[in-house]
Amino acid sequence: MKNYNTGQIRNVALISHGGAGKTSLAEAMLYTSGAITRLGKVDAGNTTTDFDQDEIKRQVTISTALAPLEWKGVKVNLLDTPGYFDFVGEVQGALRVADSAVIAVCAVSGVEVGTEKVWSYADKYNLPRLVFINKIDRENANFDAVLEQLRSFFGLKVFPLQFPLGEEDSFRGVIDLVRMKALVYADKEGLKVQEEDIPEDLLGKAEELREKVVEAAAETDDELMEKYLEEELLSEEEINSALRKGTLEGRIVPVLCGSATMNYGMQPLLDLIQSALPSPLDRPPVEGTVPNKEEDVIKKADVNEPLSALVFKTLADPYVGRVNYFRVYSGVLKADSQVYNFNKDKMERIGSVFFMRGKNQLPADQIIAGDIGSVAKLAVTATGDTLGDKGSPVIFPPIDFPAPVISFAVEPKSQGDEEKVSAGLQRFLEEDPTFRVERNTETKQILISGMGDTHLDVIVDRLAKKFGVEVKLSTPKVPYKETIRGTSKKEGKYKKQSGGRGQYGHVFLEVSPLPRGEGFVFEDKIVGGVVPRQYIPAVEKGVLEAMEEGNLAGYPVVDIKVSLYDGSYHTVDSSEMAFKIAASMSLRGAIDEADPVLLEPIMNVEVTVPENYMGDIMGDLNSRRGRIQGMIPGEGMQTIKAQAPLAEMYNYAIDLRSMTQGRGSFTLAFSHYEEVPFQEAEKIIAAAKAEKEGS
Repeated sequence: MKNYNTGQIRNVALISHGGAGKTSLAEAMLYTSGAITRLGKVDAGNTTTDFDQDEIKRQVTISTALAPLEWKGVKVNLLDTPGYFDFVGEVQGALRVADSAVIAVCAVSGVEVGTEKVWSYADKYNLPRLVFINKIDRENANFDAVLEQLRSFFGLKVFPLQFPLGEEDSFRGVIDLVRMKALVYADKEGLKVQEEDIPEDLLGKAEELREKVVEAAAETDDELMEKYLEEELLSEEEINSALRKGTLEGRIVPVLCGSATMNYGMQPLLDLIQSALPSPLDRPPVEGTVPNKEEDVIKKADVNEPLSALVFKTLADPYVGRVNYFRVYSGVLKADSQVYNFNKDKMERIGSVFFMRGKNQLPADQIIAGDIGSVAKLAVTATGDTLGDKGSPVIFPPIDFPAPVISFAVEPKSQGDEEKVSAGLQRFLEEDPTFRVERNTETKQILISGMGDTHLDVIVDRLAKKFGVEVKLSTPKVPYKETIRGTSKKEGKYKKQSGGRGQYGHVFLEVSPLPRGEGFVFEDKIVGGVVPRQYIPAVEKGVLEAMEEGNLAGYPVVDIKVSLYDGSYHTVDSSEMAFKIAASMSLRGAIDEADPVLLEPIMNVEVTVPENYMGDIMGDLNSRRGRIQGMIPGEGMQTIKAQAPLAEMYNYAIDLRSMTQGRGSFTLAFSHYEEVPFQEAEKIIAAAKAEKEGS
């Protein structure tokens, strides 16, 4: 690959709803540009950017892939992102380092939920964009209807620069509204384009649409508007220049069309990426902060500035090791050099650097400001870290990855595989910031959390393939607790005589409830030495051990005060062990008589949904024993604040997606523990007893 300067680079994220054809689009652009010599197909499993075995098997993009190509004097770094919600973290990472976006829309399905979501993500990063209406060759394709939808959803700034010449089986090219020519494909490979006059029957439509394009272009510049109002003709060069200006400013979103699988429409798309989408020089400088100081710093896309780069993706492979993908924001990152990791406060040794095209490494001597590259085998660097020149410290803001929304308990199918599972999960943590692993000390389960059931299914598949360990997933146990509502006193005596020295411990304990969240208080009320001082700690230890398993269902006991107020001892037979056992017996008896109850974790829930789903969501939360606490209105969206038991929320991510067609989102955070309603408690206690008897 040739060397390009910063102004010749285009960092373009391909984004869409799942199934709109991003991967096929990337493949077609690579093929048309000559970067690859064979046009791969998703259903054949041989595309450049879907190279992972799980992607080939499922025929969906799971991980963002890079695919650089060269076109008319520019280098285009395509970032092919997933379209399914479970892998939205990959989209966020790609958009953070992209300078623009191409939004693929299916000519049959039109604007879908994912289209709305990725559009809002592009808004969040303030990215110039264009729309490519794909699959014009499919049955029921309707360019005009989809264009109308786009304008209805996203505003009148959406303008077609072309429309298809024929649709479905008769699709053979596009009408270029700037040049007012028909671009007809003369071969089945989509590489030969012939310029022809617009057919008579389409000329009226072309002139009408061109008038709107010219008007939109004129609105970007006062001089052009004056010329337009005086009914002077705008030249093709003036229109293209105005379209670029309008696109960069976000005032115009150009719409193109074609078929990625036929490879029709790629040349005009690549031309527009080259001419209208921004280089890193067209984007605002990037802001960061000086480490350990409240001091802002700005980094310009200039090779003469000190180095600064952001790691936006990590691939962890058991054979190749770890590969970090990064975008250089200033300066130059050279092979065989040293860089400083400001997040980890450590120096990193850089070996070879390269560009990734799918899974293939293209060697490079250096990666310049504005470009995207990769490096292998760094010691401490992870996704989100800032690398740079130690003498010019900067940390870029972290990438805004969404929090996981669904959790499962995981255990190996074969005993003895625990270490393999742990090592594999650790690798996935390195490469996937939306994945979490934790050991719940109360339920003694390993929990994995992610963005959806498909996300976690992929993790399980990869554990089997890459680390040779099979696991099973189950709904996590709820970390219930037990407490008491009343006060009681109970004697505990442990006396054992079996030849030789005996055992003797004797205590009287009083138990009483504490306010919720207070935990445990032990009170020594012994007077006159009826229980010698040296045995008091053993009594407390016995109480604590007995509290680990409550009487109702075996869950930990919390929020109680235990007072040791009387007892007796034997000068020869008493021991710490005897007093510990006596205390445990006393506590269990006292709890039984102090009105024990079951407690469950209550979560703060915030659900954000379009207004028209409010009734359904509130009704569903009520059915989950939730309590609505208020609403926060937003732009077209409402946020419902509620509290609900954790036991009712484990599958909420799947249910919410289904109820809102994927438009809803939610967050969960622990609030407090409270009593389980009687009927629910009876079921939980019965299930716990059955499990104990069965084990």
